[in-house]
Amino acid sequence: MGLSRRAYARHRGVSDMAVRKAIASGRIAVEDDGTIDPEKADRAWGSSSDPAQVRPVAKSPPPPRGTPRPVPIAAVEAVRETLRESGEPAPAAGNMTFVQARTANEVIKAQERRIRLGKLKGDLVDRSRAVSTVFALARRERDAWVQWPARAAALIAAELQIDPHRCEQVLEAHVRRHLEELSQIGIELR
Repeated sequence: MGLSRRAYARHRGVSDMAVRKAIASGRIAVEDDGTIDPEKADRAWGSSSDPAQVRPVAKSPPPPRGTPRPVPIAAVEAVRETLRESGEPAPAAGNMTFVQARTANEVIKAQERRIRLGKLKGDLVDRSRAVSTVFALARRERDAWVQWPARAAALIAAELQIDPHRCEQVLEAHVRRHLEELSQIGIELR
């Protein structure tokens, strides 16, 4: 007595439908009692199957239900860091419990919600947008100062009764030196 279609499908590592198709196409034979002889069927399956169409069989069966799967080290470290930030005691690397991981997940969700709410209220702004706005403002300010000596030199020269060209050169040198000093100031947006 052989195996049923479903039992042979489990034995072979394929679906029940694949076994039905193999029987219907004549690639494997069914015994007189309606069962499948696994040795005969395996030989027939291997010799009549197109290797390009065959999916690789899993090397090892999946772990039984309830078996803990390994957790990536990066995930464990992220949980430990989150717990430390929230004031919870961070466990050693191998002593992580589900409750601690769940607590870290809830802390992260709360932090995300607080940030999202701050953005909605207008208390927080997008960092890249703030940086680009500050950069654009500083560039406009610099351009205005670079153009100022040319506009103001003639008026100052007329008031002081000096050469307008020389006045513009002196003003431009002082403005450029001042702008150079201002460029050394670093701003930090955190």
